[in-house]
This record gives sequence, C-alpha cells and structure tokens, in this order.
Amino acid sequence: MRGVSQAKWVVAAVAVALAATACSSSGSSDSSGGSSDSGAVNAAGVFSYQSGEPQNPLQPANANETIGGRIIKNLFTGLVDYDPATGALRNQVADKIETTDAKNYTVTLKSGWTFHDGTPVTAASFVKAWNWSANVKNNQINSSWFSDIVGYDAVHPEKGDPTGTEMSGLKIVDDTHFTIELTSPVSYFTYKLGYSAFSPLPEGFFKDPAGYGEKPVGNGPYQFVSWEHNKAITVKAYDKYAGSNKPKNGGIVFRNYATGEAAYKDLMSDTLDVLDQVDSTDLPKFKDDLGKRAVDQPQGAIQNISFALYNADWSSLDKDKAAKIRQGISMAIDRDTITKTVLNGNRQAADAFVAPGVMGYKAGTCGDACKFDPAKAKQLITENGGVPGGKLSIMYNSDGSHKEWVDAVCNSIRQSTGVECIGDPKPDFKTVRDLVTKQQVPSMMRTGWQQDYPLNANFLRDVYGTGASSNDSHYSSPEFDKLAKEADAATSVEKTAELYQQAEAVLAKDMPSIPLWYYKTSSGYSNKVQNVKFDSFGDPVFTDVEVKK
Repeated sequence: MRGVSQAKWVVAAVAVALAATACSSSGSSDSSGGSSDSGAVNAAGVFSYQSGEPQNPLQPANANETIGGRIIKNLFTGLVDYDPATGALRNQVADKIETTDAKNYTVTLKSGWTFHDGTPVTAASFVKAWNWSANVKNNQINSSWFSDIVGYDAVHPEKGDPTGTEMSGLKIVDDTHFTIELTSPVSYFTYKLGYSAFSPLPEGFFKDPAGYGEKPVGNGPYQFVSWEHNKAITVKAYDKYAGSNKPKNGGIVFRNYATGEAAYKDLMSDTLDVLDQVDSTDLPKFKDDLGKRAVDQPQGAIQNISFALYNADWSSLDKDKAAKIRQGISMAIDRDTITKTVLNGNRQAADAFVAPGVMGYKAGTCGDACKFDPAKAKQLITENGGVPGGKLSIMYNSDGSHKEWVDAVCNSIRQSTGVECIGDPKPDFKTVRDLVTKQQVPSMMRTGWQQDYPLNANFLRDVYGTGASSNDSHYSSPEFDKLAKEADAATSVEKTAELYQQAEAVLAKDMPSIPLWYYKTSSGYSNKVQNVKFDSFGDPVFTDVEVKK
C-alpha cells in the first residue's frame, strides 16, 4: 500500500543521493562549504552577492534561469523546500501533504504564515497562483510545470485561447486545505512542489501582476527593497517570517557584474562579500588567494551546448543523418584536456546527460558519443553530408567567464574535423536568454543546467520533453516523450529514476545537445562574512550567512 509512507521514502532516497554528492567532494580548501570563523556577528548586517540582471520580471513562474530564480527563492517560500545540508524534502508552509495513489493529494497548511504585506497565506494563495501561472495568456515561462494537473489543457491549450481560467484538478477545501488531482500518478510530485514556480501569491498580485513583477511581495525569508535595473537588487530580512530558515543577517544586495574577473577583484578587496563562481582566469589561484575562504565542492549541474533544431538547416535534414552529424561534433570535443587545462581541473568531463549525485544518474549513458575520437567524428560528419552551412557557432554570455572554454571547444572541433567553429559572445545572460526564448539562435548555444530538484527527471523531462519550458533546442521525440510518461507513472521514485534512464538513452542516439562537463561550486567569500555554506544546487545558504561586526 502506498501513501504517506511512500512520500517519506522519497525524501530519504533523495537525501541519500545528495549525501553521496557531499562525500565525493575533493580538492577542497573548504569542501564543507563553511568557515570555522566565529567572530562577533551583526544580525542586522547586509552582505553583497555577485549577480546579474534577471531575464524577466520577478514572478515565481517566470524565472527558469539562475539569476532571477535565486532571488525568487529568497522572496518566496512554497509548501516544501530542500534542507541545504542533506537535500531532504522538508515542509515549510505545508503541515502535511498526503496521498494514497500518487495521483490525488491533500495539502494541509500551517497557520501563521503571512505575505510581506501582512495578508495571510491561505489555500487560495496557492490555488489562484497556480491557475494564473499555468494560463497561457499570462505568458509565464514555467507554465508547463503545472501540466501534470487535471485541467491544465483548459487553461493552456496547445493552440487557441483557454477555455477556462481554473484547473479542475485544484479544489480549495477551506483556508488551510486544498486538493490536487493529477492526470496520472507522478511518484515524485511532492518533490517537484519545492520548485519556486509553485510559490503562493498574495491577493494584491492579481490586481497588477506586472507591477508586482517589478516590486514583488512574497512570503519568503527576505522582502523586496529595490531593483536598480542592470545594477542591483536589494532585499531585507522579513521579521515575521514563519519558516524554519530564518535569516541570520539583515539582508542581501544582489550586485550586477559584467565580468567574473571584476567580481573576483572586488572579492579580493572585500568590496564584494560572496562570489557566485570564480572565473576561469582566476581558477588556478583562487585557493591560494582565499585560503579557508575558498569553496570547492560538487553541485548538481551540467554544462551542455545545444543545437537550435528549429532552424531550417537542421530541421530539413534526414533525421538519422542529422543525428549522426551531431554525434560526430560531440566526438570531436576533447573534454578531458579542456577540463584539465582551460578549466584547471575544476570540472568533470561528462559521460551522461544527468549530473552525478542526482538520483538516477547512470555513468556512461552518453556512450561513445561523449568520447573523444577525432577520426570517427570526421567520418560521421563527412559520411552524412557535413555540417549544415559548413560552419558552427556557439552563443554564450560574456559576463559568465565562458569565452575560454567556448574557444577551446571550437578549436577542438576545428582541429578534429576541419569544420569551422567560432564563439558567438553576447554581453550578458539576459540577452542570451531572450534570444534563446525567441528562437533566434543561429547555430548552437550554451545551455548549462542546474537542478531544480535532485532527480534525473529534472535533467531529462524538464529539458528535453516536447514543449518543456527549458527545452531550448526545441527537440521533440515521440519515443523520448513516451518513455518519460511511463517513468512519471511509475509507482515509486526508484522505478521512475530507473525508467528515465531508458529515456536518456534516446538522447544519446539523437544528440539534441552535447554534454560537456559537470559543474563544481568554485567560489569564495570576503573577510567581512562567515558561516558561508553552499548547497547541492550551487547556491549559498543565504539565510545562514553571518556578517561580522
């Protein structure tokens, strides 16, 4: 019999997966992700964090990139989240989430939660938010996250206008209870509820969604203060926060940087307090520079480059031949040498489409296509008609320290196959994401992926499923979709993870993107802060950072 006990098992299983990640940390100056400093603390102190301009207004269902996403996660708290130390699912606004069949869920809320405007968080705060976010007319980039719920097709039809404004699978029972009905069982649905797209929204939001996107009112540990576009976003601790992760500081300034090098220089002068990622130029020296303030640990993330399959040069080719050409391009890339030299050993060459440490990761799923073999690469490309247009480009954001490795990947492709390849830099992440969203990528694009929840489904269905919000290549495979659907309907998370490995094998055959390497959190912090820890998502535990007196 399945039920609540199964949901608890889900938590344990993924927690084990994350524990394995933490144990595999190596070569770390501070692999535990924390400082042993214990100086006097200013509980009202504000610290700064390296950031950039979010792609979209700050609406919970409208951020599927890390810059806007991490700010949303600090402004809003959902039914559940993930313990940063263990990865275990933990209740926040939810008191309990019950199911007997993984298809019908009853949610019970805790009392006492309020939004930053003082209004209470109720069952309607979730149900109305999800209905609004799923509605195609509201153009939310994460709307597909609600597609499991009965009635999604009414608010988000494939074509035409919605036939309703509410998903019939959501029912408000009273202020502290609501029910969710899914179209079919999803064994890990409770785990998906930790993603910020499922956040609640206050009643005031619906009167002016655009205005709220510029001045969001959430229910999270921090409340919005200001957004100086292209400069900084400032938040402060919410003193009535009801969650278990109350801030140990007074607030955060998410400060924009045009380059990783500039952020690193500011960190070294204690002008910036916490770094996102050390740029490739400074990777060789950051542990010596920072000592115990350096952080080097695995995270659940992968670096890919993806093909713009919607362009005529790919879509007009024979499907099998096009896939062989893409496999050849992948085999032309010397991942081992690039990770050891250009990336100074701070990345691990990828052999699958899912990051290690994530539940369901299976080593070697990419097979020969991810192994460096220049002779085979040239043969596959030549025998199948050559690269469309005779050349490739890789679009990337210049503010993210990607130039060096993009140039190295192109050099490897050129030297292995003779195919021309150039880097295609854009000034910042927002510019890149806008072009990707508008399907205006001319050739290939950088598509790094950081886990939303630590299960292989998040690296597969949410990235490669037909119509998925983060399917940047616009890949579509009936075979992959069928296997993903079967995996979702499995009666245990363990079986789901196993079945998703079959879907992953389809990707190795079709190669809509090329796995390059797995990310590590290579970061650091200033002399002004302490207790800086990073979770498996690669984010600092913002609420735990302490500002020294």
